[in-house]
Amino acid sequence: MRLLTHNMLSSNIKGVTNGFPLRIEVEKVVEKQVEINHDFLRNIFSKIDWKAFSDASRIMGYTELPEEAPESSVLESDLEFLRKFHHALLELHLEEGALVCPETGRKFPVNKGIPNMLLHEDEV
Repeated sequence: MRLLTHNMLSSNIKGVTNGFPLRIEVEKVVEKQVEINHDFLRNIFSKIDWKAFSDASRIMGYTELPEEAPESSVLESDLEFLRKFHHALLELHLEEGALVCPETGRKFPVNKGIPNMLLHEDEV
């Protein structure tokens, strides 16, 4: 599971009001090379919750991103930042582990890179 996916997921358990961001528990992280697309990165940047993304990248072992969101102008001038952003967003994959609801502590397993977000009958 890419951090792009993680940044879009939240817990939908009945009654949960604070289901984002899901905390990551890492068992195995893999890196998969993806061709960089500068236009995609520039367009997705404003849709990313930076704090959740930055924290998740650190949990996955990648510490090259700033903790605070940079100005969007950096996307036009700093190719090194774009490379780091691309790597964390698209090339780091949580292969095995879990996503944990911040409110209930419910663990959603991640196996072979696929998060299982299915709810139990009493959670719907």
